[in-house]
Amino acid sequence: MGVEGWLGVVPAVALAIALAASTGLRAWLPLLLTGIVARSGFLELGPSFQFLASDRALVALGLATVLEITADKIPVVDHVLDTLSVVIRPAAGSLLAASVLWPVADPFTALALGTVIGAPSSLVPHAAKSALRAASTAFTGGLANPVLSLVEDAAALALFVLAVVVPVVVALGLVAIAILLAKRLAGPRPAVRTT
Repeated sequence: MGVEGWLGVVPAVALAIALAASTGLRAWLPLLLTGIVARSGFLELGPSFQFLASDRALVALGLATVLEITADKIPVVDHVLDTLSVVIRPAAGSLLAASVLWPVADPFTALALGTVIGAPSSLVPHAAKSALRAASTAFTGGLANPVLSLVEDAAALALFVLAVVVPVVVALGLVAIAILLAKRLAGPRPAVRTT
């Protein structure tokens, strides 16, 4: 693979990892945000994943997000939710990873890579979150869990925003640097003397 190929693969894989990681904290919120951002035209999804931006998907994902965020604030229910999430979050991470890998791979390869990249990327934050929740339950009897849940909501949102925005900021920075370098290399033009 040439340099041009790697220039497309690295950002796509980085975006896939970051989006999948955000599902480790909240399964449905990153899917909902991806659908909204794709519908707004700021994120291009593979043809097989356009359904995430459909009206039905956005309504369903919106309801699932509200239910997940609300249920996660209720002691005992949050533990049941975490148990179910061992399957749901890696699946959501795989789906999101595959949805943004399509420019660098055919649909089948994107789906396979999405699973290989997305599931572990989702499970790492999920495992850390579960361990923190278990410690919180042991030390506070679960009283601190709703506060931790709010922090997790904010972290999932921040991770999603960074995943989508940072590549744009980096690209804009590279354009600005290229313009400055071009001006610098052009340097001052010598004055033309006329006699």
